[in-house]
Formats: sequence, structure tokens, C-alpha cells
Amino acid sequence: MNREIFIPKTINSSESVDVTPTPFGMDDFDKTVMSTYSRFPLALEKSLGCRVWDSTGKEYLDFVAGIATCTLGHAHPVMIEAVTKQIQKLHHVSNLYYIREQGELAQWLVEHSCGDRVFFCNSGAEANESAIKLVRKYSHTVLKVNNPIIITANASFHGRTIATITATGQPKYHKNFNPLVPGFHYVPYNNIGAIEAAISELDKDDCRVVAILLEPLQGEGGIHPGSITYFQKLRRICDTTGILLIFDEVQAGMGRTGKLWGYENLGVEPDIFTSAKGLGGGIPIGALISKKFCDVFEPGEHASTFGGNPFVCGVALSVCQTLERENILENVVERGVQLKTGLQSIAAKYPQYITEVRGWGLIVGMELCSKVSLSAENIVMAAMDEGLLLVTAGPKVVRFLPPLIITEEEVTIALQKLDRVITSVTR
Repeated sequence: MNREIFIPKTINSSESVDVTPTPFGMDDFDKTVMSTYSRFPLALEKSLGCRVWDSTGKEYLDFVAGIATCTLGHAHPVMIEAVTKQIQKLHHVSNLYYIREQGELAQWLVEHSCGDRVFFCNSGAEANESAIKLVRKYSHTVLKVNNPIIITANASFHGRTIATITATGQPKYHKNFNPLVPGFHYVPYNNIGAIEAAISELDKDDCRVVAILLEPLQGEGGIHPGSITYFQKLRRICDTTGILLIFDEVQAGMGRTGKLWGYENLGVEPDIFTSAKGLGGGIPIGALISKKFCDVFEPGEHASTFGGNPFVCGVALSVCQTLERENILENVVERGVQLKTGLQSIAAKYPQYITEVRGWGLIVGMELCSKVSLSAENIVMAAMDEGLLLVTAGPKVVRFLPPLIITEEEVTIALQKLDRVITSVTR
């Protein structure tokens, strides 16, 4: 098959990017911006392709991609053109009117997924919040259930709103935010027996399990791919009981796994799924996508002022079309194999420090041994000094999330940098 994947011709040279050092006042920043992040002492200012430059002019190979968001890397010409054209044409008018770009993006998503209807918002958390609301209305109006329960998984992550942190099966995100939203129950991931036991236990009186919300691959929880057998059994359970199956595709979707959607790796279709992050290639957008039978929202029951405006939809559509036109999923598969194989070779060199490499496509995790003091953050910090940006997925997992246009040469460079980093931190 002929491939025409976009590769910035100048990414190996900083000459094409003005990297003149520009002083940045981190202390002034901290005086005015809330401390909701433990930020690294790094101010990024310029970018091109899969590389970024900080305020001192130092270059980094970006294997974070805005946390699985910059699908086409940085300053991709298609996005530059889409942003420029759309901002000059129509950028925001509200959902009081029909929006051509919103309809075109919705049509693309429906044509390229198992869904029939789309609701647009601004983020993954909002998309998951929308899914929770949709399920609750469906429960009350269709199933006639007074106390609906949604099952989610331990170590999951679904967002930062009060409902989505409740749905998130990690107690550290719940601390100090009580009272949480009722109607959620947690079970171990990839454990079908736990699902069956929970349904049996919870279905009583006027309570009923009405939905199961899962990530096809757990991202923030440590890069844990879903089991094909587990998800296929789960689909059969949902078909038998009428329970809705919801997939959180915020991190695993939009080509990151080598398939357009994470669920395609599992051989099942959800009734509802959510998307964000990579959908806009770095422009904030979220989407709730459902089968027709469970689309029960009516006018006035859910809304988003900025959701689906012409600007974000026009840019997101250009990202979607570029993924398809330039055969980028093929690149994800090839570079994913290269990355995973390279990481496994590194793991074999340091068996006392690295226990496993796992993931799909270009969402890969490297787990560190629990018995050693070396943490994922230790490696992330050392890699930053080496000119490689990485991110953690828990205290013992280093996460690799490069742009989907990453080249063979860049993966090789990243692996070489990582090898040097692990050698230095394990001495």
C-alpha cells in the first residue's frame, strides 16, 4: 500500500524554529495561577512536528503529545490551514442555530464508528458527564428504574467533575470531595466474575445495574489493555440483561491504539462511547456518541455553550480527515511495534528495575519493579534533562504517548535517550 504520511521536513534542525531564549517568570506564574498541577520546572514556548522548545531554547522530543492529545503533532500544516480558514469564516454562534461544521463532523464520526448520534462538548470529563446523564434519563424513562447504578472499574479514570471523579475508581481522587455522587459501584478490571457478582448483589429492591462504564484500555490507571475474552463476555451479559455498555475512549480513541477506536481491538461495540483529547488534535473538544435506541435527550435537558462550535468542529474534522487520508493508523501500528519492541529490549537489560512493557499502538506503559525505590517520576525527570518528554501513569508506570506522526528515526532516538536515562538513574 502506498503511504503518504506527513513528516515535517525540518524537524531535525532548530533553524526552522525561532528558539531565541525568552525569559519566563515561573514565580509570577505561581502567584496568580491555582496550584492544581505539580508542574515541572519547564516552560515550553515553540513547537514543530514531534519536537518542542523551552524558554531557554532547549529542544525536546515530545512523547507526551499533550497527554495523548496532539494527534498530528505540533504546527501541522493541515491544522494551521483549518484554524486560519475557520477563524476568518465563523468561529462561534451558539447551538441556537444549525452549524454546518458540527453536522459534518458528526456525520464523519457516525460513518466511522458504531454510533448513530453525537453530542459535542469541550472535554473528556464533560463527555463522560453527558454519558452519565444520558444513562440516568434512559434508566428513569425507558427502564423505569428509580435507583440506577453504574458499574465502573478500579484504577479507572473518567474525569474531574464531581460525577466523573465518583465514577473514577481511584480513592486518591475522591479525597476531600465528599459527598460524592451516589449510584456508582467499583469492580476489578478484566474480571468477569466480579461483574457477575456485582450485578447479582446490586439488583434488589428498587435498585438496578443499568450501565457498565469502562475504558477499553486503562490509561491513567497504568496502561492496562482490556482482555478480549472479558469484553466479549461482558457484551453478552449486557445483551442478555439490557445493561448499557459504555466505553470511555477519551485517551484510547482517535487512532492512538492503531485502530480508530479502542473498542475495535476487542471485537465488541459499545452502546455509548465518549471521545475528546485526540479528536481535536489539541483544540478542546469532547463528544458523546450513542446508538440511536438510547438517545433519549430532549431539547433543554443537556447543553454546552461552546460545545460543537464552528471553530472546534472545523479543526477537528480536518484532523479526522487527515488521519484517514494520510494512512496515519498504519504508521501508528508500525511505530507502535518498534516502540514496544525497543522498550522490551531495554527491559531485558534491566530486569531488576523493569517488570513489564504493555499497551496498544502508541499508548505504551513501562512498569517498574515495586521492590525498588526507583519511581516513574525519577525517570520522567531524568529524561527531561536528556531532551525527552515523558509522563507517568501512576507511581510505577512510565507512559509513552508520542504524536501519531512520529517517525522511525524519532522512535529510535527516544529509545536511545531512554536507555541512557535508565543507565544513569540505576547506577
